[in-house]
Amino acid sequence: MDLKIRIELTQDYKKSEEVVRSAFESEAFSDKKEHILVNRIRKTEAFVPELSLVAENEEQEIIGHVLLSKVKIVNDEQVIQSLALAPVSVVPEYQNKGIGSQLIKAALTSAKNLGYQSVIVLGHQDYYPKFGFKRASTWGIKAPFDVSDEVFMAIELHEDSLADVNGVVHYSEAFSE
Repeated sequence: MDLKIRIELTQDYKKSEEVVRSAFESEAFSDKKEHILVNRIRKTEAFVPELSLVAENEEQEIIGHVLLSKVKIVNDEQVIQSLALAPVSVVPEYQNKGIGSQLIKAALTSAKNLGYQSVIVLGHQDYYPKFGFKRASTWGIKAPFDVSDEVFMAIELHEDSLADVNGVVHYSEAFSE
């Protein structure tokens, strides 16, 4: 299957949100509001348009979406800029074909090329490590809420970029609305 991954355009927003909604429609651990989260993130300063990517099939239909948005890692001495990977979405009929993986890889590459140092994800402990994610606690990075250590992860986009980083992740207000 020919797949094109590109930056999401404003005229794609409605379709992208529909992709996100349909991707999570039957997920047991979903609040079914991920598409609303995407919409809210776009309205905050955490939104980085170049890190909102879509996947198109041969018919140029949007079948997948990934979003990286700005977060901060905060402790008593420093505030470090990072990114959150959330959500990754592929319409149900195209799931389990590697499209989500391609979207994640493209987003991580774009973030690195834009000079970002790290990415945080709350996700499946067996899925995200294949992209290089490790437990965030490895660096003393904590979630702002109670969550299992195995599912709260981080990745360095540049070698040792988290070596001197620790603290609590602060998500944009879009996550708490």
